Amino acid sequence: MLENPKPNDGIVGLQLPPPLKCLLTFKDYLSVESKARQPSSLKGAAKYLKNPGLISLGGGLPCAEYFPIEEITVKVPSPPHFSEQETRELGQIVRAGKYDASEGDSVYDLAIALNYGLGSGSAQLIRFVTEHTEIVCNPPYADWHCALSVGSTSALEQAYRMFCERGDYVLSEEYTFVSAVETALPLGIKFLGVKIDDQGLIPESLDDILSNWDVRARGARKPHILYTVPSGQNPTGATQGTARRKAIYKLAQKHDLYIFEDEPYYFLQMQPYTGPNAPEIPPPANNEQFLKALIPTYLSMDVDGRVMRMDSFSKVIAPGSRVGWITASEQIVERFIRHNECSNQNPSGISQMVLYKLLDESWGHGGYLQWLINLRLQYTKRRDTILAACEKYLPKEIVSWNPPAAGMFVCLPSLPPLLTNSPSSGSNSTTTCTPIPAVQTTKRSSKSKKKSSIPLSIRASSSREAAGSQRRKLTSCPRTCFSGPLLRRHRRIR
Repeated sequence: MLENPKPNDGIVGLQLPPPLKCLLTFKDYLSVESKARQPSSLKGAAKYLKNPGLISLGGGLPCAEYFPIEEITVKVPSPPHFSEQETRELGQIVRAGKYDASEGDSVYDLAIALNYGLGSGSAQLIRFVTEHTEIVCNPPYADWHCALSVGSTSALEQAYRMFCERGDYVLSEEYTFVSAVETALPLGIKFLGVKIDDQGLIPESLDDILSNWDVRARGARKPHILYTVPSGQNPTGATQGTARRKAIYKLAQKHDLYIFEDEPYYFLQMQPYTGPNAPEIPPPANNEQFLKALIPTYLSMDVDGRVMRMDSFSKVIAPGSRVGWITASEQIVERFIRHNECSNQNPSGISQMVLYKLLDESWGHGGYLQWLINLRLQYTKRRDTILAACEKYLPKEIVSWNPPAAGMFVCLPSLPPLLTNSPSSGSNSTTTCTPIPAVQTTKRSSKSKKKSSIPLSIRASSSREAAGSQRRKLTSCPRTCFSGPLLRRHRRIR
């Protein structure tokens, strides 16, 4: 939490949380590995380098004099002129020099960014994302913190190792992000799918699984982790509404679940879909209206401190930056940093520097929110374009779809649904859609032309699969993505 927040660029949503500490202690949640991690002795020694007059001969820090990068300049948009054409004509040049901090031109320079950093990430970028989290989420307890990550997949891998032991189950949407499952499998962690509808996780299914958990039949302890992508879920495109999130959070309290809130698409919430040829709904008039239009996050309703939110710049700035951050209670973030210190350490210094110059020194929070509004409108156009194509070209007696409220994906299940009966805890049978076979795509090569099945998602195991063998089952999710370059006019390479 911020003790002395910076000015918020006129954003009304920034408020200090009430002075309440996280209600939970996490000794029983953490894995043996996480409990065993001790502070890095090298990182701990770094605090003494700040002593005036001290010349360290023991740290092993390279001298910035020998960094072969004297400065970096980047041309970025000037809010609210965000198009490529406007950026070429009106964009501003931001510069980072090697010794800007020591020369009084900035608080962050290349001599700092290009050297070894702290496990939490650079203090300058941490401050920005902490302020941003407070503006958007405003967690309802005081001792929350942020730490930078090398993207959400890296953060998720560390979270698994912090909270899970081999043989544990993680609960998730029945169809879930492929990398979330593939990251867990080598760690001996198994996924169990919760039934879904057009708003994602069904609370009754989650409650049924946990209320009827049989340790002997499952061969594992009752799950204590829920992994979910609440907004624009990959691959289904579903977005959990406010009431749905509150119901799931209450179940997390009932069953003592810890929630991994993976939200790469949160700021890709789009304008309400009004149908083909219908008049457009006016966009948010200002940053305040934009913030009010966003669905509340799990972090914003987390009165217990049982949520780790994973944010990322991958979908809203650039995936190649490999920078994200987690937000959680102080005790959880401390464990996360201990893991960072002996693994990733922190994201690329160059990435952190460019993001700091763009977000903090150039745009500020107000400009960044304008950028997010711009993305909202751009993705709305893309979604509406692909839905218009669906209306025009796809036979509705075979294929159906729900207009997504967020994200990059439209799910295209076949009709009528292929149904199968599979046993579920607490009932004789339930009805669920059979996964549709992998999408067949044609790959051309000079030697052969063969069709290959491309798995777009992994289906979390059903109740029968969970009780028996844990064979990995790759299936396709019948969905299409509208974020890429296919929907824009091709330009000739110059």
